[in-house]
Amino acid sequence: MQDPTKRKGPPPIVFIVAFALIAIGAFKFIPSLFKGGNPDTPTTSGSIDTRLSLGNKILVQSQTTAGKQAGVQAFAKGDYKEAFKNFQASLQQNRNDPETVIYLNNAKANDNNPLKIAVSVPIGTNPNVAQEILRGVAQAQEEANSRGGINGASLQVLIANDDNSESFAKELATGFVNDPKILAVVGHNASNASLAAAPIYQENKLVMVTPTSFANNLSGFGSYIFRTIPAIQSMAAPLAEYMVKKAGKTTVAICYDSQAPDNVSFKDEFVSSFSALGGKVVPTVCDFSTPGFNSSASVADAVSKGAQALMIAPHIDRIDRAIDLAKANPAKLPLYGSTTMYTFDTVKNGQKDVDGLVLPVPWHPDTNPNNPFSKNAIQRWGGVVNWRTATSFDATQAIIAGLQKSNTREGLKQALKNQNFSAMGASEDVRFLPTGDRSGKPILVQVQRQGSDYKFVALP
Repeated sequence: MQDPTKRKGPPPIVFIVAFALIAIGAFKFIPSLFKGGNPDTPTTSGSIDTRLSLGNKILVQSQTTAGKQAGVQAFAKGDYKEAFKNFQASLQQNRNDPETVIYLNNAKANDNNPLKIAVSVPIGTNPNVAQEILRGVAQAQEEANSRGGINGASLQVLIANDDNSESFAKELATGFVNDPKILAVVGHNASNASLAAAPIYQENKLVMVTPTSFANNLSGFGSYIFRTIPAIQSMAAPLAEYMVKKAGKTTVAICYDSQAPDNVSFKDEFVSSFSALGGKVVPTVCDFSTPGFNSSASVADAVSKGAQALMIAPHIDRIDRAIDLAKANPAKLPLYGSTTMYTFDTVKNGQKDVDGLVLPVPWHPDTNPNNPFSKNAIQRWGGVVNWRTATSFDATQAIIAGLQKSNTREGLKQALKNQNFSAMGASEDVRFLPTGDRSGKPILVQVQRQGSDYKFVALP
């Protein structure tokens, strides 16, 4: 009889099965630790994939129609003729939808061994700005493909949603550089996103052309980094000169966003130019990025310190705080702003409170109404477009012109860097300085009431 105090161990097979299960778990779990991830959450590639579309998913949900839904379903199945037909039907219902225009062109181009670029925009956080940029890209793509493409090859555009986020911009940039078919990137929108992604593009030798990021740090960043907006010093200086010499405002309070590199640059360049003209900046603390930002207190502080005017420079995703500041302006101090303030929301939500706001922009339809771009934009979108659409058109035009010289990443970079390079733009030819900046000068615009609406009007 066996001694009950001496228990018999489990058979060897139990240890083998247990070891196998542990090994499988470790195989799945340990790599996620090295990536800094959680084994129970989706992988990075999976989450980023939801932010990308050639035509297989709708990213701009506000522009959804039955035809568009049918189109993306057909595109996802590889039925490009059916997708094209449905995208056409959607545009007949809603022509002011650049996402659908791009998808329609992509579906048509799919059988033609197309050349592929990407555009990264903040669809989730700022859909209006995202669509302004997409309109410029879509218009350039459509015009190029209707002319027979780039040396016979059609242009396809991959749309990406980066939410103006540094982390998403980095992840998307990594995906772009690892896709050998992507020859260039239009984007990003906000300078914080562009600055986060730029090192990835530069290191991996992929051209990035941002149409809207004007932070000083991007100037001369690298040989693969370009932009179709002039250097911000050339934008801020005319505004300072207008304030001092034409408006007679020599004392100003500044409200800016310390977390927006482009508007930090704008503030710095404005202060430099304003001070050189004899202007004085009153010592206020007015930062739109502060969680508990108080509009009324900021205006009261500026008035108490003798400010004759307010200069506002918010992050593009915090325009609402700048509008709140304008509404909390009982003394009606004249308003001046950075280029960022040119948005649909500014005039729609600001109304009489932003009446008279003056700011610089790189393009305005009033300055060159006979240019083919303006006429084609009105015909394509059913209305006047703004400077982001124009500079995005220019960015895409530059890439198209470069790809006509060479359809490789390195060849494109060399073409854009050539001192003789030029591309037809929305108002003037696109040319790049050795820093990657665009040569050009700004236009001053002012919010004025026209009938029942408020609009940005070019100043003479």
